[in-house]
Order: sequence, then C-alpha cells, then structure tokens
Amino acid sequence: MKFLCDVHISYRLVRFLNRQGFEATHVNQLPDRWFTTDNFINQYADENGMTVISKDSDFKNSHFARQTPRRLVRVNLGNISNARLIEIFEQNLPLFETHLAEDVCFIEINDGYINVSK
Repeated sequence: MKFLCDVHISYRLVRFLNRQGFEATHVNQLPDRWFTTDNFINQYADENGMTVISKDSDFKNSHFARQTPRRLVRVNLGNISNARLIEIFEQNLPLFETHLAEDVCFIEINDGYINVSK
C-alpha cells in the first residue's frame, strides 16, 4: 500500500507506515509543500495509486461527490497524540490492508469506531 499524508498528519505516522513496509509520503515532501492544493493531492494520489490520509473534511466531500481521491482514510479524532494515532493505525492495519486493496474506498476513524464505505 502507498499513502499520501496531508499536511496536518504527523511525520511520525509517515515513518511508522514506512517501517511497516508501506510506502508513505508526506505532502510537505511534494514540490509545493504545505501550499499543495487539495485538487493536486487528489490527482497525485490517484495517479500514483496512493491512499490519502487526512483530517480535512474537504477530502471526504470530494471523495463522495467526485470519487477523488479514490481511496481515503479520514482521521476524525480531534487533537489526539501522535502515539495514540499510531497505536490506532497499528491495531487496524489488517482492516486497512483488506479494504484499501479496493479501487475505491473510504475509511473514517472516529472516536471508538471505524466506518468503512466502498
């Protein structure tokens, strides 16, 4: 799996995902860094077979209205610690791997539950 982490996602999650054998990139590693537009992030992720990880509800709206990004993990947990976010990802990697293998998938991580839509 390949991930593209939006600007408000910690580099610690990027490093964790890379250590787990996935390809993870942070938006700040793209040429326009934190000025990268949502449309460019969507296009880049879709063209490169990546799943966007974001806290931004605009990506959710775009996913359902225009099916871009094709795969999205929306973190809807407010300001939790990086350690807790990594723990949630670690606990749910098998679930993510199963569902994100699909061409189109939306996963939303909420407080106490995870919602999956295809």
